[in-house]
Amino acid sequence: MDFPKFLLGDNTDYPDAIFVIHTEFPRFIINLENDEVEWLEEFDKSEEKELLEEAENLFQAANDFYDREIERYDQ
Repeated sequence: MDFPKFLLGDNTDYPDAIFVIHTEFPRFIINLENDEVEWLEEFDKSEEKELLEEAENLFQAANDFYDREIERYDQ
């Protein structure tokens, strides 16, 4: 199955949370309410530096995706 790069997640157990799921490597879920991230991949130490460099770009892309989706709902 082919998924979009980002998905929005919602759960009534977390009424204030706004989850964005990144479905491509490196997969993660970010809660935009508090910027908490759960990685869905395991990394070795050798990948850690590269991951940290890319993480900021990925988190910004997740925020941009959310903003775009909200704008579309408002239309």
